[in-house]
Amino acid sequence: MASPAIGGLVIGFAVAQALGVRFLWTERQNGEMTLRRGFTLAPGERILVVEDVITTGGSTRECIAALEANGGKVIAAASIIDRSNGTADVGVPRISLVEMDVPSYSPDVCPMCA
Repeated sequence: MASPAIGGLVIGFAVAQALGVRFLWTERQNGEMTLRRGFTLAPGERILVVEDVITTGGSTRECIAALEANGGKVIAAASIIDRSNGTADVGVPRISLVEMDVPSYSPDVCPMCA
């Protein structure tokens, strides 16, 4: 089981502990999501990526890419909250406890910032 730092660490650890599997995480180094801290993967090791919240799926996709670049096979992703209401594509099957349609705006087009 793996999560991207920082938001996914607590829920990822808790889910891994409940399932009795090891937990590792990816984190940004020089702006790129990487596998650090001595973590290694066996070739083809099956991994579930767990997040707290998915909005666009970007962090999850970056985490998946880092794990696969290190030999892992990500089989699925999960989150507590899905703010995309099921539309975020992370490249693997995924499930969330709650799906919500929460609009997300970049600052230059945010109607509340105008």
